[in-house]
Amino acid sequence: MAAPAKFDPNNAQNLVEIEKQFAVKAVEHAQTYWNILEKVPPRELKLTKIDDEIFEHTMADFPELKDDDYAKVTVLDEEWMKSKEGKERWRKFIESYEKKVKDYNFGSLIRTDARGEYGEKNTIFVTRMQFYAFEIARNRLGLNDAAHEIAKKEAEKEHQKAEKEKSKKSSA
Repeated sequence: MAAPAKFDPNNAQNLVEIEKQFAVKAVEHAQTYWNILEKVPPRELKLTKIDDEIFEHTMADFPELKDDDYAKVTVLDEEWMKSKEGKERWRKFIESYEKKVKDYNFGSLIRTDARGEYGEKNTIFVTRMQFYAFEIARNRLGLNDAAHEIAKKEAEKEHQKAEKEKSKKSSA
């Protein structure tokens, strides 16, 4: 049997099934995070064992995130993140967690505006470490407090809807 050809990720074709699996995982991760935001006040939330390190590293490597009362943490600037310089800075940051954070470079969905919920116009695809960098900062700085309230109200509406359905079925 011949040895398999060396895999070159730069020339690999995107297999539709693999892409779908990544998308499903990213959506599941986003839904899980939203459910956690509903139940736990964001300032009390720990996303990793090293949240303090990630927060301090993020603010040290990206001091501009502190500008204008953390405006770039509240509302993500995708062009800044994905510019040539931005990509290089983020790549260095992300790679430093290769041995520290499981799935550090997996794809994740993040809300572009911390004050809103996940939705087509308020979601972009980032690496897991970028997700952690921004969401840990948002939680620490109180920028996810509005999302926590939105998630709690949504959950209450769903609960009331389920109760109505239950009472309709029992009276029928």
